[in-house]
Amino acid sequence: MVECVVQDWQGQAAGKAAIDLKVAKPETASHIVHRALVRQMNNARQGTLASKTRSEVRGGGKKPWRQKGTGRARAGSSRSPLWKGGGVIFGPKPRDFSVKMNRKERRLALRTAFQSRFPEAVVVQEFADQLPRPKTSEMVAAMKRWGVSPDEKVLFILAEQPENVVLSLRNISRVKIISATNLNMFDLLNADRVILTAAAVEKIQEVYGD
Repeated sequence: MVECVVQDWQGQAAGKAAIDLKVAKPETASHIVHRALVRQMNNARQGTLASKTRSEVRGGGKKPWRQKGTGRARAGSSRSPLWKGGGVIFGPKPRDFSVKMNRKERRLALRTAFQSRFPEAVVVQEFADQLPRPKTSEMVAAMKRWGVSPDEKVLFILAEQPENVVLSLRNISRVKIISATNLNMFDLLNADRVILTAAAVEKIQEVYGD
């Protein structure tokens, strides 16, 4: 079990939150987290990049000059990879980059990554009622009271996404918002700081605490 102090809107301690997830053994944790991260990044690749080989480039059907007697190197096509406008040797072709990983392994890696970030995370009380209307400046001020700089890459994990909260955060360039039920490896590991609400902690314990 890992505990963390819960802060209120003003940045004062208002209790504690705890998370208890089944995580990987210390000797295998980095390996399984790395595999899950590589899987997510590879599966996000479209794999549609393509280049043409000498047989696919338009033209080049006529032999540029006769085989012998010119003093030049023999050439059979103007679309040789050695020529300007020719094909590409071993260029990229459409392919599937996806990597498979068992569901239990994926969830174990996700729980391990989240719990490793939890001790340094900022847990706050629900603050939607503090924003009766969208106000980015108030959200920035609150982040500073919580000890988080807006210049850092910040990941907000919310149980729900009230409109005023989303509108107040979306203009802060390095902030990303995700739901507690949509955790993913890249966002967890890429963020400099993680901010989540107490309700999000409960939701994560409910969804991922198997």
